Amino acid sequence: MEVKRRIEVPTGHILIVSGEYGDLEMLSLGDYGKEVNVKASFLGLDRTPPPVAHRSMLPLEEKWVVTVSTQYGCSMGCSFCDVPKVGPGINATFEDLVGQVEAGLSLHPEVERTERLNIHFARMGEPTFNRSVLNATIWLAGRYGGTHRIHPVVSTMMPHSNGKLRDFIRSWVYIKNELLGGNAGLQLSINSTDRAEREAMFPALTLRQIGDVMSGLRPKGRKFALNFAVAGYTIDPGELLKHFSPDDYMIKLTPMHKTARCVEKDIKTDGDYTTYEPYEQHEKALVEAGYDVLVFIASREEDEGRITCGNAILSGTEPFGAGMRRQNEWNGAGEE
Repeated sequence: MEVKRRIEVPTGHILIVSGEYGDLEMLSLGDYGKEVNVKASFLGLDRTPPPVAHRSMLPLEEKWVVTVSTQYGCSMGCSFCDVPKVGPGINATFEDLVGQVEAGLSLHPEVERTERLNIHFARMGEPTFNRSVLNATIWLAGRYGGTHRIHPVVSTMMPHSNGKLRDFIRSWVYIKNELLGGNAGLQLSINSTDRAEREAMFPALTLRQIGDVMSGLRPKGRKFALNFAVAGYTIDPGELLKHFSPDDYMIKLTPMHKTARCVEKDIKTDGDYTTYEPYEQHEKALVEAGYDVLVFIASREEDEGRITCGNAILSGTEPFGAGMRRQNEWNGAGEE
């Protein structure tokens, strides 16, 4: 797979690669480490973290994050996301999916083994529309499982227009539980427990419908994650308890990242999103309801580097912002 463009950002690289039907976008990133940017009492991280400032990454031998696109563009039309500007959601092929992971790993051939290779199906597109995600995951586990301890993650909006959603979710949970022994993730993007707010955000199933799709499924390893991008939306623990048992589901609180759409629509996390404060009230209420809660706090460099959810360089945006180191870019066009 040809790397057409490689953009260096503070935490790693954004790659534009040549897929079977056109350009795809992916990420190859380091990680600060959970002791820096995570509060999660159930993991023993019970301290109030200081504001998250950019710092050196963990060695890639400890953790490496490769985020790939499952579609060329996206048809979901979420109110906070730039990816629909790229075009409609045409599924990436099996070769596109494994090729993106290989392209990411090729940036650092000196790293022969990593203790945690997170493969996120979360850059462009809604992964549950693309069954090649399932086959690619199985192939990647066989190809790299001996040298990299892989941890694939599907992040989904649970779209109401996907007639095969139930089958995809059940197939993914089988891969997570049985083929990978629990070492995989499933993240359901919820953002609000209020039906009207959710309908304004994205064309997703209602909470009751999501609970029905997930009925009977139990996680092995890490619980299923309900993700909330905190931006003034309603987060009612009582409403969640009607559909999602704390035995099977954890809650992840994140900032609402600064995409171009969010800036245009003034959708944002109130306060300083690099601190614990915007998430504190929600975390306490959810913990009191019995949920394990993970608070993920981003640095400004992560947001300004355009590596966060909802961004796409192919949509016409670029890394930006004061405090970000000067962008180094390599154009691979014509290179062998």
